[in-house]
Amino acid sequence: MPIPQALEALSQFLGERLTRSKSELDQHGRSESYFPLTPPDAVAYPETTEEVRRIVGICAQENCPMIGWGAGTSLEGHGLAVHGGVVVDFTRMNKVLEIRPADMDVSVQPGVTRESLNEELRATGLFFPVDPGANASIGGMASTRASGTTSVRYGTMRDNVIGLQAVLADGRVIRTGTRARKSSAGYDLTGLFVGAEGTLGLVTELTLRLHGVPEATSAGICAFPDIHRAVTAVMEVIQMGIPMARIEFVDAATALAFNAYAGVSMAEAPHLLVEFHGSPESVAQDAERFGDIVADHGATPFQWSAREEERRALWALRHNGYYAILASRKGARAVVTDMCVPISRLARAVEETRADIEASLVPGPILGHVGDGNFHAILLVDPDQPAELEAAKRLSHRMAERALALGGTCTGEHGVGLGKLPFMRAEHGEGWDVMGEIKRALDPRNLMNPGKLVPPPG
Repeated sequence: MPIPQALEALSQFLGERLTRSKSELDQHGRSESYFPLTPPDAVAYPETTEEVRRIVGICAQENCPMIGWGAGTSLEGHGLAVHGGVVVDFTRMNKVLEIRPADMDVSVQPGVTRESLNEELRATGLFFPVDPGANASIGGMASTRASGTTSVRYGTMRDNVIGLQAVLADGRVIRTGTRARKSSAGYDLTGLFVGAEGTLGLVTELTLRLHGVPEATSAGICAFPDIHRAVTAVMEVIQMGIPMARIEFVDAATALAFNAYAGVSMAEAPHLLVEFHGSPESVAQDAERFGDIVADHGATPFQWSAREEERRALWALRHNGYYAILASRKGARAVVTDMCVPISRLARAVEETRADIEASLVPGPILGHVGDGNFHAILLVDPDQPAELEAAKRLSHRMAERALALGGTCTGEHGVGLGKLPFMRAEHGEGWDVMGEIKRALDPRNLMNPGKLVPPPG
């Protein structure tokens, strides 16, 4: 591919906003997970949709791959330039374009992070609820169809992106969706791009659904004698219709990692961390009902609080879970799984996964958003021990197969990228071929984030 010609043409209008410095190439060649360093040929920093369109035009003319980049927090190698090319970094496209409180929606550029967006929204009494833990960019969250701790109540990015603007591989700029709350007008192109991982085009604007900040919030924690009773308690809470805003599970190994990382004193036991949204009366009633249910499953007394500082401390602990687990084994890298199963199969999936890990070469604490059947095993490997990485990959493969056998998915929220490609055929069958056909229709030369999500060409 004549990439040098593309880079020369790009540098003529981007100037210093096209960089080939080794430090920046390395920064954009890393993943949060175990994938090797894979630097691109250059990094471009556009500031407008028109600049993105010009970048796409030049790269298309020279057959140069393009890879979108948000905050770099993805876990399956989504942003790695495995075929070389230009990483298009959206961090300078970070404006909140228009807040419409009466309609409870907002338009943003893709580089806006979820935390900065909610800072902008504070005076409106509204918030954007999708919370994957990391301070990810909205564009990256949409591209991976992210979710997180609050999805049990507020849904995922699929439910909260109502429209977007994207630049296609041929340079066309399209808008999908409207600000209406529903539509029967044709294919759901918004849904097609949410989760496409940049393989169909580069998203340059998003319109998001907002939600009212609850009048009252309470959160709490309790411990269980074993995994089975913790997870069956979750199932009963969901089936009883208690309106959880968050319900998170951590196993005993994760609790110990929290203790060492944050200086807390959790029991060496499985725990549930929960949150309720509503009126002062409703959150108190929900906490009481929750406490009654978990007590029937052998839990320690449910300790909850409506104090803001205590609630924030609890969720800071959970959001730092990945880093706490990494720190529990010095120098380790992680193979991160994120299987998701129907809620009725959750206890079996977690217990069988725990048994597999205990029989393996590598440690693997478990935590997750069990309210929607999604959990993670953080498989810790010594990067200097190839046998450990292979053992972790075998474990991950078994977990994906188990999820599919139980009617679930190999990835509940992290996306496909490179890491989950081996499981797409088993999950989708001929549907995966259809995804490849859509990709070829919109990107016949395979320039948009090649090597990810869909079957390889040819």
